[in-house]
Amino acid sequence: MNDILRLDELDRRFGGLHVTRKVSLSLRPGDRLALIGPNGAGKTTLVNQISGVLPPSSGRIFLDGTDVTALPQAERVRRGLARTFQITTLAPHLPVQRQVELALFEREQLANSMWRSVDAHVSVREEALKLLDSLGLGHRAATPTGRLAYGEQRLVELALALALRPRVLLLDEPMAGVPKADGPILLAALDRLPADLALLIIEHDMDLVFRMATRIAVLVQGEVIADGTPAAIRDDPRVKAAYLGH
Repeated sequence: MNDILRLDELDRRFGGLHVTRKVSLSLRPGDRLALIGPNGAGKTTLVNQISGVLPPSSGRIFLDGTDVTALPQAERVRRGLARTFQITTLAPHLPVQRQVELALFEREQLANSMWRSVDAHVSVREEALKLLDSLGLGHRAATPTGRLAYGEQRLVELALALALRPRVLLLDEPMAGVPKADGPILLAALDRLPADLALLIIEHDMDLVFRMATRIAVLVQGEVIADGTPAAIRDDPRVKAAYLGH
């Protein structure tokens, strides 16, 4: 099986600050790769390079075998790369279903069309409701997102990302700010993600990491010091000294 995402020696410098150092990683369809490391390790900077927010100072990014290093964010999304963020960026007064429908219209490049057919509206509405049902949000379809619990808002963000039909999904701290009581809802939704979807997860919640990940990469001072199975990472003395042992 070929890699769906490959990073070749990604470097990023901000003046004299070396934030990522020759990072090489790969994901295949269905992989669940967790990226962990102490605060300031360069995890979000790395994801910003993958998604196109930041250009690397050197190195290359391949998506399904195509070099996308120089492509803008929108083009990477069209090629199957989606991302969620640490902080929710939802429209608080817009109903959940409508937000998902807008994402679907954007995916189908119908957002600016003046002549949408009735069938297009119906199919988009049905797909939006099916997606919300799959995440346990069907009963919230008509609710403005500002009235949702924070854990449910994170689920709406996930729905917006999945509406793009990604092949690779970058999850930047999906549990950040989620109250403990809402955690099981989000975990259940993550467990139901498509089996062939490749996930790269940045997360500080080690329970989530060791529950979901099939592989773990450890980033310390911008460098990958270990990449392996959860069992191997748990027992790695370098990882214990740099991160898990704290």
